[in-house]
Amino acid sequence: MSAEGFFAAAARTADRPAAILGDSGEGISFVDLAARSADLAGRLRYDLAEGDRVAILLKNDLDYFVAAWAARRSGLRYVPINWHLQPAETAYIIENSEARAVVSSIGLGALARAATETTARSALMLSMDAPFGAFRSIADVPGLPSFEGREGSAMMYSSGTTGTPKGILRPLGTQPVGAPGPGELLMRHAYGVGADSVFLAPGPLYHAAPLAWTMGTQVLGGTSVVLSSFDAEAVLAAIERFRVTHALFVPTHFVRMLKLPEAVRRRYDLSSLKAAIHAAAPCPPEVKRRMIEWLGPVIEEFYGASEGGFVTVSSSEWLERPGTVGRSMAGPIRILDDDGRDLPRGTKGVVYFQMSMPFEYYKEPDKTGEAIRDGQWCTAGDIGYLDEDDFLFLVDRKSNMIISGGVNIYPQEVESLLALHPLVEDLAVIGIPNAEFGEEVKAVVALARGQAPSQALAEELIAYCRARLAHYKCPRSVDFVAEIPRLPSGKVRKQALLERYRETA
Repeated sequence: MSAEGFFAAAARTADRPAAILGDSGEGISFVDLAARSADLAGRLRYDLAEGDRVAILLKNDLDYFVAAWAARRSGLRYVPINWHLQPAETAYIIENSEARAVVSSIGLGALARAATETTARSALMLSMDAPFGAFRSIADVPGLPSFEGREGSAMMYSSGTTGTPKGILRPLGTQPVGAPGPGELLMRHAYGVGADSVFLAPGPLYHAAPLAWTMGTQVLGGTSVVLSSFDAEAVLAAIERFRVTHALFVPTHFVRMLKLPEAVRRRYDLSSLKAAIHAAAPCPPEVKRRMIEWLGPVIEEFYGASEGGFVTVSSSEWLERPGTVGRSMAGPIRILDDDGRDLPRGTKGVVYFQMSMPFEYYKEPDKTGEAIRDGQWCTAGDIGYLDEDDFLFLVDRKSNMIISGGVNIYPQEVESLLALHPLVEDLAVIGIPNAEFGEEVKAVVALARGQAPSQALAEELIAYCRARLAHYKCPRSVDFVAEIPRLPSGKVRKQALLERYRETA
C-alpha cells in the first residue's frame, strides 16, 4: 500500500484529522499530511540518496509529522533531536549522524543557526516556515515532481542520561510505505489501537515512544493529539475535549497528575480512556496503585528500548504481581551474569532480549559489541529477574548501580519509596565517592512548594527510609536543589548529577 493509498483510505473512513494540537485544536487531515509530506519528500530526494539522514529539530507541532513522514515515505532515516540541548550537543548529533539535511523552524532559529555554524556545511537546511540564516523555506528549494521510495526509518539517539548519545542504526524497512510494521501491529494487538482511536502524547515527539506511537496511530487510521508541553490539568482537559481513547505517559506525569487537588481531578470526564499507557522509566509501586484506584483497570505498562524488546503488563496482572513490568510479546528473555551465563529464576542479572531486527550504535563498534551477545541477543543495560511464570521484574539500570563496601545497591528502590513523600516534589538517588566504602548513597531532592531546606528535614527523610529499608540501602546524606535535571521524556540526567558531585569530591 502506498502512503497516498493509506492516507486516502484513512481519510475516507471518517474524514478525521491525522493529528491535532491539543493546545489550540488546530489539526491536519490525512489528505493534507499526505500531500505536504509528498512535496517535502520530493525536495529532500532531489539532493539526498536512499538511507541518508535527515535531522529534525522541531517542537511539538503539526510540521513534525510532515517532516517525519516525508523521510519515512522516501527511504530516508529521520533523526529526531531534543531541542532542549545546547548548540554543541545538537551539533554533535547532526555531525555524528552525518545528516545531509536539517529541518527546523524559525521558532528554534537561534539554536539551529548556532548548531550548524561548524557542521552541516554541505547539508540541505530547510525551515518549515519562514527562512532564517542559511535555512531556506521549503518552497524555495528544487524538488522532484513525484517521488515514492521504500520505507524509511527513524534513527533515534539515546537520551544521553549516562554519557554521550548513541545513534541506533537499523536497516530500512521492507514493508510497503505506510503499511503497518511490527511496532504498529503490536499496538493494534496489545492495545486495540485502530481507525476509531484518538491517541494523546503529552511528551516530546523527539523522544522514541511518543513519535513512534503517534505515527503508528496514523498508520492504523487513528488521530494523534499532541501537547506543546506537559501540564497535568491540560492533559485531563485534552482527554475530555478530544475524547481520547489511548494516552502515553511517563511516571513523572502520573506523580504530577496525582498531586492535583482532588476537586480538579474529578472535574474532567475521562470515561473515553481505554488505555493509559506508561513507559520510559520505573514507576513507583504506590504511584501505580493510586493511578489504578483513580482511573480503573486502564493503566497499562510496557517496557522496551530502542535497541529491542517489548514487554507488557495489564492492571490486573500488575496487581497480582506488584512491581512487574510484564511478559514479553517479542520473543524470549534471558537473564545473564557478567560472564554471559544464564541465571536461575529469581536471580538478578542483565536483561537480554532476542533481537527482532539487527542494529548498531553508529560509529560505536565497541559499544555495539557490549550490547549484543552471540549475534542474536541484545540489552539496554537493565538489571532484572524473571519469576516462574516469565514475568519480568526490573531492579535498575546497571549504569545506575551503586557499589558500597562490595554490596550492590539499586537507587530505584529508594526513589520509589520517596516519590510520593508529601514533602518531596522530585528526587534522584546517586552514588558519590566514599574513601572507606568506595561509594555511598546520596539523595538529591527538590522539595514540595512551601518547604524550606534544613538539616532537620534531611534527617527526617533519611529516617523515613531507614524505617522501611535495610540501612545500607538508605541515603547517608540529602542535598536539596531547586530542580532535578530531567529530560522532557521523564528520565533523570544522572550523568549531570554525578559529574557535579565528582567535581565537589
